[in-house]
Amino acid sequence: MRISPDQLSQHLQKQLAPLYTVFGDEPLLAIEAADLIRAQARQTGYVEREIFTIDHHFNWQELQQSSNSLSLFGERRLMDMRIPSGKPGNQGSAAIEEYCHSLPPDTITLVTLPKIDKQGQAAKWFKALENAGAMIPVSPIERMRLPAWIGQRLGMQQQKADSDTLQFLADKVEGNLLAAYQEIQKLALLYPAGMLSFDQVKEAVLDVARYDVYQLSDALMAADTARYTRILEALRGEGAALPFILTILAGQIRSLIIIRKGLDSSRPLMQLMNEAKVWGDKQKAVENAARRLGLKPLVLALLHAAKIDKISKGVAKGDAWDELLQLGLRFAISKHSRSAG
Repeated sequence: MRISPDQLSQHLQKQLAPLYTVFGDEPLLAIEAADLIRAQARQTGYVEREIFTIDHHFNWQELQQSSNSLSLFGERRLMDMRIPSGKPGNQGSAAIEEYCHSLPPDTITLVTLPKIDKQGQAAKWFKALENAGAMIPVSPIERMRLPAWIGQRLGMQQQKADSDTLQFLADKVEGNLLAAYQEIQKLALLYPAGMLSFDQVKEAVLDVARYDVYQLSDALMAADTARYTRILEALRGEGAALPFILTILAGQIRSLIIIRKGLDSSRPLMQLMNEAKVWGDKQKAVENAARRLGLKPLVLALLHAAKIDKISKGVAKGDAWDELLQLGLRFAISKHSRSAG
């Protein structure tokens, strides 16, 4: 049984299949589909979770042993199997076939794969996955369908726009789904629920100052105090929205915390990147920052951001812009202290 990403939520409300396979070359949709399955499994009592990130060093006996063993606390569980290469190899192929022919009881299995070509989809292990449960293929949204997709996503945050505005936004992101997702999130931060005018969307998309917020985040992560200060002053002078700046910076700090915790627990780096929703050319810079910074300074930085948010809303006293500058200095101090150590 194959289920489109659009139909997945409705399917999960009705029933849970014993096995789900999410595969395709659209990272955003793949992550969202997998997160939806995990959340629904958790809500229906599958609280225990085992994660297997499979590479060429993976010991397939671990999967077999886990499959044959009962849950540690007698609870229903989720087996989260991730194969980033999409190539389990001969031993892995046999192990997957065997697993699918005898799925463990009280268990939901989630398998995530990249795009699998026609030859790969004809392989016995892939057919075994398909026959044992539900498959969710995630493909890039076609350019002509992107305006409708953007409109649907705006609707999820109680916003809407006319067809010309949706087409304009689709053209500006040039078919890039992740870029569209970021712009949609930006619109939720900048404007209230309801109808968005063409001018509002155009201003949000074309406002270079607001794009500089991402440059500010990059400078924070790199502990480049001079650049951070320069961009921050420019944003202040141009009247950039404080809530938007704080959302981007706090989100970046949260991603670093997720990755720092994972590195301390020896979890696979790519698994952490997916969990923190860090993709593409951002990954190297985020990895460097997470390895350089300790967990405690990152947690304190997030608490500092929360304090700035209260100041910006008038709940606490202080100068929010000055506190943003101090937030940037925190990263520089952490950098120098770790270098000295």
